[in-house]
Amino acid sequence: MERNVGGYDKLARLVVGPVLILVGIAVVAELLEFGLVVGAAALLVGVVFTVTGSVQKCPLNSLFGINTCSR
Repeated sequence: MERNVGGYDKLARLVVGPVLILVGIAVVAELLEFGLVVGAAALLVGVVFTVTGSVQKCPLNSLFGINTCSR
C-alpha cells in the first residue's frame, strides 16, 4: 500500500488524534460527562487518526481515490 496521507492532512491527524484519545480517556474515566458511547467513539477515532497519520496510509483514502501525499 502506497502512502496517501501527507501535508496538512497528516498534520491534522497527528494533532486531532491525540486530543481525541485524551478526551476519550477522560470520558471513560468519568472526568468528563459526554456519555460512554461518545467517549469510546472519540477514543477509537483518535487512535485511527493517530495511526493513519503516523504511517501515512489510510484505507479510506485508497477506497475513495484520495491522495494528499505530494510524492
